[in-house]
Amino acid sequence: MTEHHRNSVPPTISQVAQAAGVGRATVARTLGGYGSVSASTRDRVMRAAKELGYRPNAVARSMTTGETKTLGLVLADVGNPYFAGVLKAFTDTVHKQGYDVLVLSTEEDLAKEADAVGVLVDKQVDGLVLASAASRNAPPPHLELVRARGIPIVLVDRLFDGVDIDTVVINNREAAREAVSDLIGAGHRRIGFVWGPVTVEPATSLAEMDEVIARSLSSDGERLRGYLDALEKAGIDFDTSLVTHVLKNEHQATRAVIGMLSLADPPTAIFATESDAMVGAIRALRQMGLSYPEDVSLIGFDDSSWATIMSPPLSMVSQPLEQLGRLTADCLLERIKDTAAPSTTHVLEATFMPRASVAAPRRR
Repeated sequence: MTEHHRNSVPPTISQVAQAAGVGRATVARTLGGYGSVSASTRDRVMRAAKELGYRPNAVARSMTTGETKTLGLVLADVGNPYFAGVLKAFTDTVHKQGYDVLVLSTEEDLAKEADAVGVLVDKQVDGLVLASAASRNAPPPHLELVRARGIPIVLVDRLFDGVDIDTVVINNREAAREAVSDLIGAGHRRIGFVWGPVTVEPATSLAEMDEVIARSLSSDGERLRGYLDALEKAGIDFDTSLVTHVLKNEHQATRAVIGMLSLADPPTAIFATESDAMVGAIRALRQMGLSYPEDVSLIGFDDSSWATIMSPPLSMVSQPLEQLGRLTADCLLERIKDTAAPSTTHVLEATFMPRASVAAPRRR
């Protein structure tokens, strides 16, 4: 056992230099990642640092290099399997480039989001990823704080109209249109749309939908547009009573779906646009003594392993979470290298996974 382990005293850069047989400046260049160091010298320094358990001082390193080697993520809900999947792929990618990651969750609260962004800016992160709770037509003020500090930023899952920032999203509109078209192809004309999280009042007519979509999260709005596209193509009249506005809470979704299924002319199929909405829909069916797909067909977003072990398995839209996380990481790392490059919006394709939760509607 080495002396510093016995005494629990952190080793110093001088001790690393002595163990490697080089000067302090050489150790600083090697561990700081700047200047010129031969491969053999680098190997000796890194081996000595590892054996001694040396960890470089992040503050001192940032004063020398202008970098903290730390990236920040502000996500809507780290407990959500979607964001958890993106986060894992992101951290796996940036760790290989020597970056640490700070993650803050906002619970879709703009005030918490602003605080989280402020914390990461104060910590002088080298770059930031944001999944914002702001509506697409109202970019939050803290975006300008980040840009004013010159911190590279990438938006993930959410985008804003008229904002020149690197963005990584999926083709929400097309994916929703494909899913709803599958229900229409099975013979359904009364299709419920359960969406969330939203913070706007429901529309009372089709004419109001554009405004509702503009004031919603971009992902929610695009999925609603896809639903409306499918109805229009099939010549199905839009019924506002079949669009349920819920927050990101499965219990609220349950109550909303029960209300929808209690209509005089209830839906024969439901499209749930995120996991909690789907869980709420299934709970609502059970509470009402109904089953899928015999009584009501179901399609959801955010495919996961639990959807495949349901009986019967659920038809779902699968999002490329690993690809989203890796691409978000790559975009941020590239932006850190070249802050003057033109911004890009990357749109990845989701995949519809048809299973056994869709059947022809029962005759009334």
